[in-house]
Amino acid sequence: MTVSEEVNERQARQVAEEAREAQWHQPSFGKELFLGRLRLDLVYPHPRGPAEKTQRGEAFLARLREFCETQIDAGVIEREAQIPDAVIRGLKELGAFGMKIGTEYDGLGLSQVYYNKALALVGSVHPSLGALLSAHQSIGVPQPVAMFGTEEQKRTWLPRCTREISAFLLTEPDVGSDPARLHATATPDGDDYVLNGVKLWTTNGVIADLLVVMAQVPASQGHRGGITAFVVEADTPGIVVANRNRFMGLRGIENGLTRLTDVRVPAANRIGSEGEGLRIALSTLNVGRLSLPAVCTGTAKWCLKIAREWSKERVQWGRPVGEHDAVAGKVAFIAATAYGIEAMVELAGELADAGRTDIRIEAALAKLYGSEMAWLIADELVQIRGGRGFETAESLAARGERGVPAEQVLRDMRINRIFEGSTEIMHLMLAREAVDAHLSVAGDIIDPEADLRQKAKAAAQAGKFYARWLPTLVTGKGQLRTSYSEFGPLAEHLRYVERASRKLARSTFYAMSRWQGGLEHKQRFLGRIVDIGAELFAITAACVRAQCDEMNDGAGDLADAFSRQARVRADQLFEQLWDNSDESDRSLAKDVLEGRYTWLERGIVDPSIEGPWIAQEGGTVGEDVHRHIR
Repeated sequence: MTVSEEVNERQARQVAEEAREAQWHQPSFGKELFLGRLRLDLVYPHPRGPAEKTQRGEAFLARLREFCETQIDAGVIEREAQIPDAVIRGLKELGAFGMKIGTEYDGLGLSQVYYNKALALVGSVHPSLGALLSAHQSIGVPQPVAMFGTEEQKRTWLPRCTREISAFLLTEPDVGSDPARLHATATPDGDDYVLNGVKLWTTNGVIADLLVVMAQVPASQGHRGGITAFVVEADTPGIVVANRNRFMGLRGIENGLTRLTDVRVPAANRIGSEGEGLRIALSTLNVGRLSLPAVCTGTAKWCLKIAREWSKERVQWGRPVGEHDAVAGKVAFIAATAYGIEAMVELAGELADAGRTDIRIEAALAKLYGSEMAWLIADELVQIRGGRGFETAESLAARGERGVPAEQVLRDMRINRIFEGSTEIMHLMLAREAVDAHLSVAGDIIDPEADLRQKAKAAAQAGKFYARWLPTLVTGKGQLRTSYSEFGPLAEHLRYVERASRKLARSTFYAMSRWQGGLEHKQRFLGRIVDIGAELFAITAACVRAQCDEMNDGAGDLADAFSRQARVRADQLFEQLWDNSDESDRSLAKDVLEGRYTWLERGIVDPSIEGPWIAQEGGTVGEDVHRHIR
């Protein structure tokens, strides 16, 4: 890594760190878990919203279900690669675009829990519908305005957002998860800002009426500068949707490349102060990320339904395939994991609604875990259905069979491991939280720019911290067979979580002692630490939900099965912390990138299509493909 690259990396990290919230009213269950403390009191008894919110949510779900069953043809969305205008209008009339907007601003005022349930419902029809609604409400104009807008801004834009569509413009052709390198600019000019730049992968951008745009304000006299958020009318002169992007899945989403050329925006449209844009974006995503595992929940439940029906119907060697052990294991995995994902999303949603707890980690864990496990579920469904899993629904129907879109679901689910923070970025973000206590204590010890006096002082402070903390990791309730007895047969799983959380904290401490500041570069190690924490959170959520779930027969059995499966995965991850091929893999990758093995690439033809590169400034001019919905 060159000196300039090190500086850029440090700057990027500093920008992200400055955007983090430092103080919270209640501790985070997930953060405590990474520190070796199972704070069951933070999630048990399972939090529940007020009855009025539940009644309102159930009433809306009933209307939404009827609309989905009678007015939406998922095959049309897939075949025509867009959501019909009539469907979008119908969703607007239902109030679906204002689910999270308060009733005082003409919205439905649904809780996060019922917003998640609604996304799971529409996502089970076609995931593009979930993307349409969540991109608008979770990261589009409504959420940042509700969280950071002035009262005047809320009165201006929130009622419009119940009947108009919004999009979020952050990513650029050369900038993904590295916000310090944002190229789009917002130059002050009198009472306005003039925006220039190119934004990529703007979900809803092709059909949006309103946009949230993140751009760099140059520092100057009277202007603090920095990444800043603006609400922009989509029909403002200078905005061109240069391309509608097409993908392997989610064929109905209206995702585009948007060019902004001398776009004039009133200063009144700025959300928050100059330089607060990234904090606004990240804070919006804290809860907004729950929309993805919510859609994954709906897909997982649909996969369970199809797997159950097919495994009973399809007969091989004189028995339904579901009675054969190999397939039975897949069915059990799908059922148990669908329950686990839903439990995580529901618990995180209830915590978000309660508003007393920092849920950054819980939401990120739910996003990470839900997207990874839903992908595995979809893959197993395709395997269970065999050739019919690989065949398209349209082809199946054309030859007289039930048109089950299993292959489509596999394609649609793949993006969730990338959307709103890829799995790799989620690992890094969550790892930063997991080792935050260590980094805070270590401070100058691992700072290469600190002098010996500063290092000595930091070492003394670290010694005091670890003298108090380390003894708590030796023994705990998980070693007592009578602990958590109120959970009956599920108590053993919570005892496991308690023991494993202490082991996780000890492992992190040992890694910090061994690698110190170099730990942040051990990304695969940190990824396993995070994945263990995700399994522990999922086990806890499943057990807590089952304990409070009196309505559904067999909830305890599902939670038990899920916990047993999750424990096997967690134990394997613990083993892989220290017994792995990371070093040799890193060495091999270095050799590959240096061209040592290009001979291995002989004997192929590269079918890639060359296209014009969209420059950081200006770039190619494409046709405005903005789609108008009336």
